[in-house]
This record gives sequence, C-alpha cells and structure tokens, in this order.
Amino acid sequence: MEFKDYYQIMGVARDATADDIKRAHRKLARKFHPDVSKEKNAEVRFKELGEAYEVLKDPEKRAAYDQLGANWKAGQDFRPPPDWNAGAEYAGSGFERGFGGGANGDHSDFFESLFRQGFATAGKRGASPGGGRRTYSAKGEDHHAKIQIDLEDAYAGTTRTLSLRVPEMDDQGHVVPREHQISFSIPKGIRAGQHIRLAGQGAPGVGQGGAGDLYLEVEFRPHPLYRVDKHDVYMDLPVAPWEAALGAEVEAPTPLGAVEVKIPAGSPNGRKLRLKGRGLPGVTPGDFYLVLQTVLPPADTEAEKTFYQGMAKQFSSFKPRAKLGGKS
Repeated sequence: MEFKDYYQIMGVARDATADDIKRAHRKLARKFHPDVSKEKNAEVRFKELGEAYEVLKDPEKRAAYDQLGANWKAGQDFRPPPDWNAGAEYAGSGFERGFGGGANGDHSDFFESLFRQGFATAGKRGASPGGGRRTYSAKGEDHHAKIQIDLEDAYAGTTRTLSLRVPEMDDQGHVVPREHQISFSIPKGIRAGQHIRLAGQGAPGVGQGGAGDLYLEVEFRPHPLYRVDKHDVYMDLPVAPWEAALGAEVEAPTPLGAVEVKIPAGSPNGRKLRLKGRGLPGVTPGDFYLVLQTVLPPADTEAEKTFYQGMAKQFSSFKPRAKLGGKS
C-alpha cells in the first residue's frame, strides 16, 4: 500500500496548530463535498480529507502518525514497522468514533494498518467495548549521543550534569524546545564504547507509553600522558641511555599515583614494563604498561661533543644497523 501524507492532503505544514488544521478542513470540506462540488474527484478527495482530519485533529493519533511520517513520502510503498502495535493499550471505545458509516468511516488500508490493527489487539487483551475513551499508547524513541570523559573519571567514578533540550507542544500546538538538566553517575571502571542509560530521557511517548531512553556512548578525551587500549593503559616513559644500559630505579606517574619502577639493565628502546592490575578497574582489572623511550642528551657544547666522540671510539665495534645488512 502507499503511504499517505495527511499534511499534504490537508494543505498544512507539519508544525501546523490545531486551529490551522481545523480551518483547513472546513475550507476543503466545503470545496470537495460531493453534494455541492463540481470537481471530478470530489468524492475521493472528500474521503481522503476526512481520513486526514480524523488523524491530525487528535493529538494522540497525530503523535503516532508523526513517528512514521518523517521517514516516508507520499506514494511510497508502506509497511508498518515490526512490533508497531506491540506496546499499544486501549481503554474504552471513544477512540473509534467515526469508524462506522459516513464519509469518515471509510478509511484507507494505510489508516487501517496504522490504527485498526491496534484495536483488534486491544480487544484480545480484554479491552471493554463500552467503557470510556480509548487512548493510543506507544513508547517514545530512544536517543543516542556521545559523551567525553577524562581517564581519571573512569578510575574513580564521578557524577556529571547534562543539559538536555526536549521538544514539547505548547498551548497553541507549536513544538517548542524546553531545556532541563539531569545528573547521572559515571561508574568506576567504565570503558570507551560502553553506554550509560538515562531512563526516560529520550523522545516523549504517546499516551501512557512513556518516554524513550537516552544512551550515552563513552569516549575518553585525549590525555597528555596516557593512552587506553580496551582495559589496559599505556604510557611512554623517557629514560636516559645510561639508565637503559646499566639499569636504574625511577619514579613514574600513573592514574593511581606515582610508583617506583625498576628498569632492567640492557633494556632496549620500546621495552614494555607491566604493572599488573593498574589499568582500568573492573572485575578483571586491566594492566598499566610503561613503554621505555630512550632520550639522548643534547650535544650543544664542545665538552658534550667531545664526550660523544669518545663514545664513538669506545664502541667502535658497535654496528647499530647490522641487522639491515649494512657495513656501518
């Protein structure tokens, strides 16, 4: 079946107010009423108009229709999404007004697929046919966003406050943004790529459906010292040539505080020293790795240059590029 753009049929914008919709219906109903209209397609247009008005005049039906309408265009093949009516609940029968005889009772297959299926489902659930007004309910959509935190926040856990802009309808039927703040916890040991769920902070629901949830995907801000790989943390540790060659004990910073580290004699550049369990916290905590980076002293003065020249003579048999097949 084809998707029907009720806003286009009514000749109104998607943000039209209830009064705008009522005026448009009154005007078009006079134009296309089969008893008075001379238009060739008057009867078809009048039925389409009645169906569109049936939905757009009712805030609950309109909200349900808007959940789909933004993703479809008139003339496209339409199929209701899976479980479209799975969360629908109804009470009473007022929602079915106009489903019987008359122009407004002759609805298209598109309308039936959106709303009638839900009424049948409700009947199987035991909804009373003689009660009060039936109300359509559907949970709002979940929203997703990214949030950046410091690595230290993942080690200790912390609280954050987020400012959210939520659309809501004012008394005139216009959608306006409303800003509010929400505080939430960042749990200790959270990792990049994991999500924090803020229940009820997604898109508002329809009727009693309730709002969707907001999922915050965690990212770590770039750190001047540390880098993270899953639950392990790495840091480049500068060492002097004599510390790498002879061995030494040096102090190294970590997110959990400074530690004394023993550098084994003869450590090559890039060697990794593992500090077990000092990575990100968790049931199985990660490890912290110190990656040795040999730093050469400058040779700016004559004395410093003479020292390096002496080293060259002392280590004349040392061939740093021997593994490359070179002669020097």
